[in-house]
Amino acid sequence: MKHVALNSSVIRSVGYFEDTCTLGVCFTNGSKYQYSGVPMAMFVELINAESAGEYFDKNIKDFYEHEREV
Repeated sequence: MKHVALNSSVIRSVGYFEDTCTLGVCFTNGSKYQYSGVPMAMFVELINAESAGEYFDKNIKDFYEHEREV
């Protein structure tokens, strides 16, 4: 997964596995999570959002299964 850096106070970078619809998120605190079943359109909207953190909170955070990377 190739990550795209974001200009966000909460999210450092995001990446997307198109074949599995998995969104990878690296937060500025160093934690990393993978969110399953996220549509490609949401990834595109996230990286183009005026506020990536706000978009993430409102549309992804509590809506998709996720697991923390160790």
